[in-house]
Amino acid sequence: MSDPILTLQGVHTDIAQYHILENLDLIVPRGGVTMLLGRNGVGKTTTLRTIMGLWKAKAGEITMDGRNLVPMATAERARLGIGYVPEDMGIFTDLTVAENMSLAAASGTLDPQRLNWIFATFPALSTFWSSEAGNLSGGQKQMLAIARAMAEERQLYLIDEPTKGLAPAIVSTMASALRDLKRQGASILLVEQNFAVAKALGDTAAVMDDGHVIWTGEMAELANDAHLQERLMGLSMETL
Repeated sequence: MSDPILTLQGVHTDIAQYHILENLDLIVPRGGVTMLLGRNGVGKTTTLRTIMGLWKAKAGEITMDGRNLVPMATAERARLGIGYVPEDMGIFTDLTVAENMSLAAASGTLDPQRLNWIFATFPALSTFWSSEAGNLSGGQKQMLAIARAMAEERQLYLIDEPTKGLAPAIVSTMASALRDLKRQGASILLVEQNFAVAKALGDTAAVMDDGHVIWTGEMAELANDAHLQERLMGLSMETL
């Protein structure tokens, strides 16, 4: 395993009176894809939102390249090179695709070479460049959400269920885009319910239950062991 780009130690996060994350430990190795897996409601989305600072950690440490993220505001964490794609996509529906992309670039100016790569990855965004994002299909909106995170080179991408509810052809496009990011040396923490996607993309995996990580290891080990899948997640993923 490579050196970690991100480490969470003993993280607790409460939402109102509910304890969501309880003593969470998680390591995201540099330059690979870490799958964050588990049943619905175990704290995966809360983990990403806590890393991003959208929800405040009540206790514990979150470090990226040795820097403590806990006291930092969300915008400051983003400036360190963290790209975040929330489950609800987080796009501005009343702005055009072009305006959404410009807002995602710190300088407001998109690098032409990177934009060409994004267009090659998601041709629909070029087609609808001047259209309001609210008029895009669900799959096109998800493409825009991923593209916004890719607008500039990031050190770490936090991506929450990018293939949820999408047609197989669009799922394939998403997987290809994430593979490209990985080839460029990016580090990705990916929440994904589609186990075929997790198996195809993941280098390492962390399985959560009840607000903390209960297993970590190589994604291939988990993908090839139906009994382990059933023990950790309560069902065999072979049929998914």
